[in-house]
Amino acid sequence: MKKFMGGLLLIGGFVFSSAQTISFEKTTIDYGTVPVNADGNRVFTFKNTGDKPLILSNVQPGCGCTASEWPKEPVMPGKSAQIKVHYNTANAAPFKKSIDVFSNDPVNGRIVLYIQGKVEGNAKEAEVKNTSDQKKL
Repeated sequence: MKKFMGGLLLIGGFVFSSAQTISFEKTTIDYGTVPVNADGNRVFTFKNTGDKPLILSNVQPGCGCTASEWPKEPVMPGKSAQIKVHYNTANAAPFKKSIDVFSNDPVNGRIVLYIQGKVEGNAKEAEVKNTSDQKKL
């Protein structure tokens, strides 16, 4: 019985070691402070770091103020792709929104991405910052 269980564990470990794996460059994008009606488009980049095709089955924003676009075709091993998100910046207010990403990754079948920032009615374009793009000195 011990040999049988050991064999199952070994086979199970092999199955999970050779699979599709989703890896994101970052899981949060900070818009910083943006003016009303500013560009609300941002991009999350991910890579299939596994050895089998990765398939996104759904990308679901947490509310109606956020929209998403994602690749419907499989992402081959070693390849990268993008999830495009759009936040409606029409209302002045701070925000933190989630986007659920569902895939055939056996370990991380659901990953939650976040967008956050603050929309101000009196913010100027010069004040707009995107902390994800800032370089550290």
